[in-house]
Amino acid sequence: MRFPRPRGNWVAETIALIDFGAGNLHSVHNALMAAGGGDAEVTADPNMVARADRIILPGVGAFGACRDALFAIDGMIDALEQRVRKDGVPFLGICVGMQMLADKGIEFGSHDGLGWIGGTIKAIKPASSAIKIPHMGWNDVTPTEGHDLFEPGEAYYLHGYHFDAANEAEILAKTSHGVSLVSAVGRDNIVGVQFHPEKSQAYGLAFLSRFLEWKP
Repeated sequence: MRFPRPRGNWVAETIALIDFGAGNLHSVHNALMAAGGGDAEVTADPNMVARADRIILPGVGAFGACRDALFAIDGMIDALEQRVRKDGVPFLGICVGMQMLADKGIEFGSHDGLGWIGGTIKAIKPASSAIKIPHMGWNDVTPTEGHDLFEPGEAYYLHGYHFDAANEAEILAKTSHGVSLVSAVGRDNIVGVQFHPEKSQAYGLAFLSRFLEWKP
């Protein structure tokens, strides 16, 4: 299913898909192209990120390893801080890319995150031992309030740690897996999703299409 970008007065944008060696880049890139983001470029170059009109940060693996790999790219954090925090371009974090928005993650030790959305990444602790961890497979996305990017539906999840958000107002969607879990966080021009849009078929492509048109 393809969701084409509108033409009219639309001007081509630069979409930076950040490569720090720990993301499902091929699948995310293909999903972006299917959603209308044919201008997306996989990059580890901070200079490109500093010029991008939209930025996407995927991530797969342990919080600390992903965090260290991202921070190890010379100039990348400065480029992200400038372009996202100061210039206000739309930013999307996916899975661990979303988790790195937090203040810190507690997985194989304590590791500082970007600190853009207040909270801590903690292990999922369901009330019943019958609930399997990691949380894997299709589950609901239930928006917590009106937001341009989120609609009710089902998406694909794969995670054993969750975003314990400090501010309820920054939780944009939830799901349930034995306990209530944060499905999406965000504020201003920044949004992060715990689910994998690139694995979520029509729901995921529709979400990515909305992100590509989003004007926060």
